Amino acid sequence: MKVVLLQDVKSIGKKGELCTVSDGYARNFLLPRKLAKEADAQAMNELKNAEAAKEYKIKTETEQAQKSAAALSGKTVKIYAKAGQGGKIFGSVTSREIAQEIGRQFGVEVDKRKVALEADIKAFGTYSFQVKFYNGVAASMSVAVCEP
Repeated sequence: MKVVLLQDVKSIGKKGELCTVSDGYARNFLLPRKLAKEADAQAMNELKNAEAAKEYKIKTETEQAQKSAAALSGKTVKIYAKAGQGGKIFGSVTSREIAQEIGRQFGVEVDKRKVALEADIKAFGTYSFQVKFYNGVAASMSVAVCEP
């Protein structure tokens, strides 16, 4: 019997998959526990629509990420920091501050977890970093840390 899984079932498959199982297993275990439903025309149509919606969502998110990456690629973010004697910055410049400045200077909202710094920024100068938007979509940028 063909069934569409409503939840992950160990050794059978993941949620949303179409599986073939024995009639007894389906009628006595999967269907009564609402782990699966019989693969009739309506269930198959719902499965196709769910897959199409998922593909469309991935496509639109990828396109949006590529637009954002193209807008930011190669740009430089300026951050002003206070320093003590010897030119050493108080604290460090974090990915959170960089993400806020990207939003302020370029109008593109970036999550702080998407900013990948190579090392902590604790001195004045120019440093390179990457902003990862989506699977395989990233923009290389640089940050210039200056005195106010």
